[in-house]
Amino acid sequence: MKSLAGKVAVVTGAGSGIGREVALELARGGARLALSDVNSESVAAVADQCRTLGAQVHEQRLDVADAAAVFEYADAVAGHFGAVNLVVNNAGVMHFGSVEETSLEQIRRVVDIDLWGVIHGTKAFLPHLIKSGDGHVVNISSVFGLFGIPTQSAYNAAKFAVRGFTETLRQEMLVAGHPVAVTCVHPGAIKTELAYRASIADGDRDAINDGFDRMARTTPQQAARTIVAGIRAGKPRILVGADARVLDKLVRLLGPHYQRPLAAMVKRLSAA
Repeated sequence: MKSLAGKVAVVTGAGSGIGREVALELARGGARLALSDVNSESVAAVADQCRTLGAQVHEQRLDVADAAAVFEYADAVAGHFGAVNLVVNNAGVMHFGSVEETSLEQIRRVVDIDLWGVIHGTKAFLPHLIKSGDGHVVNISSVFGLFGIPTQSAYNAAKFAVRGFTETLRQEMLVAGHPVAVTCVHPGAIKTELAYRASIADGDRDAINDGFDRMARTTPQQAARTIVAGIRAGKPRILVGADARVLDKLVRLLGPHYQRPLAAMVKRLSAA
């Protein structure tokens, strides 16, 4: 998909953060957009921004954890534009807390949105993407889909699963000969509100926010440019941010032995 002009692109979680900036970057490329978010006011604001860039926009409130709603949405988008070429399954939430302290309900919420939201979006739109003859599925995992880290058991579980699901889907499209590219995206620490809006089972929110502020070096705009450039190039995997690239190499080098030094580092930071 070297040219985005005239393509119909779907972005979930488009009301803020990476989703918002990806929508704006796609609009600049001439794509027609279907934007959704659980927050109807925020997605409406982003839709207006995209229209000022000349894009045709379909906007809707959507809870990606609701399978029936996502399938209805896919049919509505295909009916509105006549085709669907690109789906960016981006909507997500985060949670901080140890396995001991995190409730089943908190884990279930993360998995329902971060994993099942991706599965729902992929399943609902895949027939339309195949039919288009030029389709592309882009699923947002995380750098936490590459390695585990204390306090992120729910998020790690969902993002590792997104990676496995997406890599399998790509192979299936190749085996079947379907005209659908598949990409898994692994952002590092991005300066969005994801961590600030996260639920917390244990720990100090101010300390968590301060720690995230120190780590986040990549802006959402930079992340969006990297992602859209990767989409144009048809990359199977996109690492976003210098931290993601370094950590990916470190985990590949150390294998499972990365866990002990990482746990020691987290312990020191927690004590500080």
